Amino acid sequence: MTDSVRIERIEAILVDVPTIRPHVLSVATLKAQTMVIVRLYCADGIIGLGEATTIGGLAYGEESPEGIKLAIDTYLAPQIIGMDANRPAKAMAAAQAVAVGNRFAKSALEMALFDALGIRRGLPLSELLGGRLRDHLPVLWTLASGDTKTDIAEAEAMVAARRHKTFKLKIGKRPLKDDVDHVAAIKRALGDDVSIRVDVNQAWDEPTAKRGIAMLADAGCDLVEQPIALNNRAGMARLRASATIAIMADEALHGPTDAYAFASEGAADVLAVKISQAGGLRAARAMGEIADAAGVALYGGTMLEGPVGTAAAAHLFSTFPSLAFGTEQFGPLLLTEELLAEPLSYCDFGMAVPEGPGLGIALDDATLTRFRRDGPNRTVRPAPRAAGG
Repeated sequence: MTDSVRIERIEAILVDVPTIRPHVLSVATLKAQTMVIVRLYCADGIIGLGEATTIGGLAYGEESPEGIKLAIDTYLAPQIIGMDANRPAKAMAAAQAVAVGNRFAKSALEMALFDALGIRRGLPLSELLGGRLRDHLPVLWTLASGDTKTDIAEAEAMVAARRHKTFKLKIGKRPLKDDVDHVAAIKRALGDDVSIRVDVNQAWDEPTAKRGIAMLADAGCDLVEQPIALNNRAGMARLRASATIAIMADEALHGPTDAYAFASEGAADVLAVKISQAGGLRAARAMGEIADAAGVALYGGTMLEGPVGTAAAAHLFSTFPSLAFGTEQFGPLLLTEELLAEPLSYCDFGMAVPEGPGLGIALDDATLTRFRRDGPNRTVRPAPRAAGG
């Protein structure tokens, strides 16, 4: 029997890092990204890393970075400190008992527990999750400046550098025709060798979505992500039934129960799996298994996490038998600063899955200190987030 290892301390840190350009969504415009970085200290000296990151604070969902830190510090960490770090599931069951919801906060803790366990066992996180099937993941890039010429130039540079050849456009803020014209112009400029997709972030009603999807199909678009409100699953099923291109669910997926409902009701062609939004690594893995069993395609989504959350997602997605629509693990590339001692590797239109034990990464402590919100050398203030850009 394995000796137990006590969880001694848990630290949740708010880190604000500027983005390389404004990132325009229908619900917010990001000029900086706030991450909650978790360090879980174990009695044997091992420190597990976790991350919870949201998009636009509360503009996107019900958890904010500040709320995530509060939940961890006040409710979740006190519940699991003193427990056995070798038993992540038992620790997370204890956390679940004191907090309903709070998926992002719980996900960060579970991630740190599995990172520590992988380091202790000398195994990459992917092997704790069933075993990786691939060492390299295809990664798309989001074009979110809102300006057609800027987006075309950005995409052409990415293709030339062999960094990305699949692109997602954030639409939904402008009139439908303007959005479709924007997508069509970019598709024409980039040609048939490049895949173009769109993310509406729930901005359309169902009639607008029906028209828009047909227009986007004519423009050469390959996929439409979450075109209508997350609670309108019946509407998603109707749109899927009439569409000639793939319809993907995203914001509507809060874990395995939602994945089962969408798969069983035929409400999406593709499910976007996000670790934090699912409630953690094990829940996200269950979503993948449900989709695989139902014959629904999978996509490795992102909450624009920094490198910690991105590394965890890469490990999980490397275990999926099929990723028909690739992944979106570009979050670290959107940041102006590198938070890891050795950056994640992006090449050949994707990223390499880290190979070391646990997450296979190490933080750059000096950079983390410089950008942590309570740090002594504070240089960045959280950027305001406004729906109007």
